[in-house]
Amino acid sequence: MLKIAVVGATGNVGREMLETLAEREFPASEVVALASRGSAGKEVSYGNHKRLKVQALDDYDFTGTHIALFSPGSAVSKVHAPRAAAAGCMVIDNTSYFRMDANVPLVVPEVNPEALADAHKKNIIANPNCSTIQMVVALKPLHDMNPIKRVVVSTYQSVSGAGKDAMDELYDQTKALYTNDHKEPKTFTKRIAFNLIPHIDVFMDDGSTKEEWKMVEETKKIMGADIKVSATCVRVPVFVSHSESVNIEFTKPITLEEIYEALEEAEGVIVSDQRENGGYITPAEATGEDAVFISRIRLDASAPNCVNMWIVSDNLRKGAALNAVQIAEKLLEQQIVKLAA
Repeated sequence: MLKIAVVGATGNVGREMLETLAEREFPASEVVALASRGSAGKEVSYGNHKRLKVQALDDYDFTGTHIALFSPGSAVSKVHAPRAAAAGCMVIDNTSYFRMDANVPLVVPEVNPEALADAHKKNIIANPNCSTIQMVVALKPLHDMNPIKRVVVSTYQSVSGAGKDAMDELYDQTKALYTNDHKEPKTFTKRIAFNLIPHIDVFMDDGSTKEEWKMVEETKKIMGADIKVSATCVRVPVFVSHSESVNIEFTKPITLEEIYEALEEAEGVIVSDQRENGGYITPAEATGEDAVFISRIRLDASAPNCVNMWIVSDNLRKGAALNAVQIAEKLLEQQIVKLAA
């Protein structure tokens, strides 16, 4: 018997978590959908034929719940994740609140599943930032082959990373422009339709944004290595799936053949790289897929031991829901959480 809860079940990621659990036939005997008091009583889908009635998170007793997947926002996780953990529930939190806590493992199952050995320190496991996840899945097999010294990444992040209101804003602004209407930005700082915004999360003292800082620090924690990362994070008018242009500097010389071989054997990666028109993956093809797709692999002629590549992944799936479910699967596989008879 295994009871699992999804917190934030009415949001984009929460719904994707429920769908992913059902798709992968996660061995739960009971699944509970939790959200704010205002959402209590609503119904959400679990698989093709089942509906779950949402319960209020504030009133829920986590005693007897084995695993909880959290995606309600940092302020809510700050309060309720420790409450769930104290009741003996293993929390997998998708928010940023616990990621840099030294006693909370930050896990991407294809990269550092061994970090789950520390899960019982707080009964909380952190899901990394979506843009970090897809990048480290690509970096891991390369770093194992030839240690990486430095990464320069520019992201092209879809609006779904900012939630349902952001997706609605892109839709409404796009439609309005075709009718010569004007919709003031509310979720974003500037118009997102037919535009790019080089600003995700709050600004920091050094001029970088919090999203860029996350990519720098989370990469080091996940990879367990002092890899230098320079990031520029940009919001683009795409509904789902993040893209990244990545330049990687290795310690030693490297060949394209070695790159292809390492990536093609890597878990969770699909290389789709034909040097012809359309021989690459875009966000449209990645949406709804589980893999991290890699295209446009080429040596950087401007610097030694450097390679450029294009990385695309569905930020709601591998960047959030799927990664959390894979962590839950690893908890069972490593018998950190055990199925009761």
